[in-house]
Amino acid sequence: MEYREIGKTGKRSSIIGLGCENLDGKPFEQVQDTVNAALECGINLFDVFMPGNEIRENIARALGSRRDQVMIQGHIGSTDIRQQYDISRDLPVVKKYFENLLRIFGYIDFGMMFFIDSEEDYKGVFETGFADYVQKLKRQGDIRHIGFSSHNPVMATRVVGTGLPEMMMFSINLAFDLYPAETNALNELNQELDKAAFCGFDPTRAALYTLCEQKNIGITVMKTLGAGKLISAEHTPFDRPLTVGQCVHYALTRPAVASVMLGCQKRGEVLDAVRYLELSDEEKDYTAVMNTLRNDFKGNCVYCSHCQPCPMGIDIAAVNKYLDIARLDEQNVPPSIRSHYAGLERSGTDCIGCGNCEKRCPFGVPIIGNMAAAAGIFG
Repeated sequence: MEYREIGKTGKRSSIIGLGCENLDGKPFEQVQDTVNAALECGINLFDVFMPGNEIRENIARALGSRRDQVMIQGHIGSTDIRQQYDISRDLPVVKKYFENLLRIFGYIDFGMMFFIDSEEDYKGVFETGFADYVQKLKRQGDIRHIGFSSHNPVMATRVVGTGLPEMMMFSINLAFDLYPAETNALNELNQELDKAAFCGFDPTRAALYTLCEQKNIGITVMKTLGAGKLISAEHTPFDRPLTVGQCVHYALTRPAVASVMLGCQKRGEVLDAVRYLELSDEEKDYTAVMNTLRNDFKGNCVYCSHCQPCPMGIDIAAVNKYLDIARLDEQNVPPSIRSHYAGLERSGTDCIGCGNCEKRCPFGVPIIGNMAAAAGIFG
């Protein structure tokens, strides 16, 4: 298993996490076998947003004395008062459900402010006592870090701007990133994904991921497979379906992403998920699918590493990623980004302008110019 830092939390997560939603309603023996498989594979991050008591109890029972071997994303405001997976901002109700979660697991590593997708959601969290309750939970040690979940890049950017969260759970996949920001991508899963609506990488989404890297806000990913539609020959919006490995790799190559949460309900599905670690670069490559679309990506680095190898040993995708972040505010580049750039074995200053990378780039990125720009900004 590979591990990444989750933003500024100081915690390191497996790049493949376990989304536990699909274990809801399953017998304990199945939950136990799936949890055991995850731990055996080195998975150390579980998402438990489900409000039902039985599924929470089953996961805790399956973990047993191994609770401290995993980090749990527990969601504040997830309830089932009116229907399964309901949302509440009513503090007595919120406290009832979350404090039950605390009772079961003892503490929650990442207390996630649940589902901030709309103006109403935002006000329900930040203009009531909800956010105060979350901060109190952290002061008490009941939650170790504050996060939130969202599917809306505009609202997520606004939440990050409050300075309260240390990480977020966000829906990231190639199809969602091609929709305009004003499109409710989550609603698109309830119908056929519309290829005609794609307009190239949405700048609002791209800016959110870059902002999170700049602010050191770690991202965990949901909807990686688009509820299975992206890997389905029948439902994919592309000329051919993506593979699971391609979907995972796409998400993991976005800035600030620490872990991809895959919904597994059986041991075999866990084992299939971690096979990503065994794939070749060719098997992970998602750019062939992108090239079936009209070329709205020209000039934009998608961090696919087709430009490699560099004769000087430069990690071109990493340099481009840090450059994109620095360009958000060149006069105030975060020290962490400068540190990451300085930690590269080779950087933009080592570029000899041979042009081999630009010949291989599928999207016409001006790599030589970018290397010079990075050298100018970072020194």
